Amino acid sequence: MKLITDTDELTAYCARLAQAPYITVDTEFLREKTFWPRLCLVQVAGPEDELIIDPLAPGMDLSPLYDLMANTAVLKVFHAARQDVEIFHHDGGVMPRPMFDTQVAAMVCGFGDSVGYDTLARKISKVHIDKSSRFSDWSVRPLSERQLKYAMQDVTHLRGVYEWLARELRKNGREAWLMEEMAILTDPKTYLTEPREAWLRIKTRGGNRRFLGVLREITAWRETEAQTRDLPRNRVIRDEALLEIAAHPPHTIAEMGKMRSVTAGFAEGKLGQSLLAAIRLGAEMPEADLPPLPDRDPPGKSTGGTVELLKVLLKIKCEQAGVASKLVANSADLDRIAADDEADVPAMHGWRRELFGLAALQLKHGKLAITMKGNKIVLAPLAGEP
Repeated sequence: MKLITDTDELTAYCARLAQAPYITVDTEFLREKTFWPRLCLVQVAGPEDELIIDPLAPGMDLSPLYDLMANTAVLKVFHAARQDVEIFHHDGGVMPRPMFDTQVAAMVCGFGDSVGYDTLARKISKVHIDKSSRFSDWSVRPLSERQLKYAMQDVTHLRGVYEWLARELRKNGREAWLMEEMAILTDPKTYLTEPREAWLRIKTRGGNRRFLGVLREITAWRETEAQTRDLPRNRVIRDEALLEIAAHPPHTIAEMGKMRSVTAGFAEGKLGQSLLAAIRLGAEMPEADLPPLPDRDPPGKSTGGTVELLKVLLKIKCEQAGVASKLVANSADLDRIAADDEADVPAMHGWRRELFGLAALQLKHGKLAITMKGNKIVLAPLAGEP
């Protein structure tokens, strides 16, 4: 177990790893007190090399590691890659390509929804992962031998998991399915946080277009402040406060300071004036520029029954194919498919369309039936249908 704390040593090891057909990669980071994840440790293993890199070591330059991540001759293997990739993209300006995510591959190979690394290691490599150091403070130095051993096993056993899953994908002809998913994970747009879209993450109950307009502007303000100050969103202002402000927009600092979810100290401080400007922007926005209200089913056009049938169809199709249903479609996707044959959801594109989307349209239009055969639910094409 090699701990790298020197840039020259890192350069030498990365040069060796650049000759490997693949490397397994994991990171340890903290995000509780920052907007952007703070990288504390990087674990890398090739077929023969294993090393832990300390990004917090004095004078450490991670450029050799970022060059390795950008080397398209080396496959980068992660488990549940999104947050790791976000770190490399934000900190190093690189996108690890080509990439193989063992969690996604496992979902394609029938291991269920969002399967954990320890489960795969146990089922495939027959090893037990000790997770007792999982919630360590990885920024504290020195790191204990136990912490380093825990960190290292996240990439050493990943080698066997990757090799087994890669063979399975070749056997079942689903390598192209995984490539579709990796194209999304390695697209920089996946990691863009557009401030004016941030309001869509906040759960709202009702409201009118003016309410949504104010909410959009003040949530964009918070997103920009959080990114600029490198603070968690709720450390700037909480969701509940944004919803209260959008419902009852204050006109002055004094009015803002009297709100239940906003303190007078916040309102009168540095952030109060800029938040008030964002409130005014939403409150005075022309009607035509306000966000539309969420789509509602017109009277007599409820799709509830169709959605329930689509849920059954999804379960059948995914069980037959040995694919995690979560990877194919979620409840919101089924709602949109039930309402619109041309719904722009993943389930209606690529391999998902072949597996489920086309059958969903057949079911909607009475060309496919769900029936019983003995004690088993089966699909039956109706007369005249292939």
